Amino acid sequence: MTVPSFQRTQMQFAGHLRGPDRIAPPAGIEARRLAIYRDLIYNNIEGFLLNGFPVLRSILDDKRWHSLVSGFIADHRCQTPYFLEIGQEFLRYLQEIRQPEGWEPPYLLELCHYEWVELVLDTATDELPGSRPTPEDPLATIYDVSPLVWRLSYQFPVHKISEHFQPQVPVAGGVHLLVYRNSGDEVGFLEINQVVARLIQLIENQQVKLGQLLLQLAEEIHYPDIAALESFAIPTLHQLTALSILFPRPDANR
Repeated sequence: MTVPSFQRTQMQFAGHLRGPDRIAPPAGIEARRLAIYRDLIYNNIEGFLLNGFPVLRSILDDKRWHSLVSGFIADHRCQTPYFLEIGQEFLRYLQEIRQPEGWEPPYLLELCHYEWVELVLDTATDELPGSRPTPEDPLATIYDVSPLVWRLSYQFPVHKISEHFQPQVPVAGGVHLLVYRNSGDEVGFLEINQVVARLIQLIENQQVKLGQLLLQLAEEIHYPDIAALESFAIPTLHQLTALSILFPRPDANR
């Protein structure tokens, strides 16, 4: 089917605005007006990316940053009309579409994922459970994980990366983080070890008392001293509860 000429003009116009170095503009449009449209599109999208990925921007020079933004505008086809989801689309572009050019830091994708998670939590509409009493016996308590917590594992310490700290070698054993939004609507992170990460996963997946989960965890990690594991876990549970990461069930002691 033949595409009407006005649609061909629209497609060429849109293609030029996304990739001015690749597609020529339609004939008869004043260069000044074209520049206004190009700047509006670029500046709006770049503004959202600046807000969503401030650390990424701080570690890249102007040429490389603008190359990422320009490539995203030209090559990616967003699957959502919502501006708040531009960060997710940018991450998808980096993960699935963009071809590395050789200059990228080894932690690029992990850093972008971490910054995107912070943005997701900051704008999430989920609500925290209401205040719950402190259980008398944590070991006999079932805990719930906040809906505003992400349990993450990376090869690089993405939460520490800055202009002055840019690691080039992965951390042995990886880096484990809880990224969360607390009752004050502040997004924070907590670096944890593999044992705590696994305990949180067990709490997420199994609605059973803490004491039972610790027995399972001890068996998994081949740690026979249950008392020592309990002595380690209970203060950790108190800390996670204070940060609005974990919530004891209301009927915890029944």
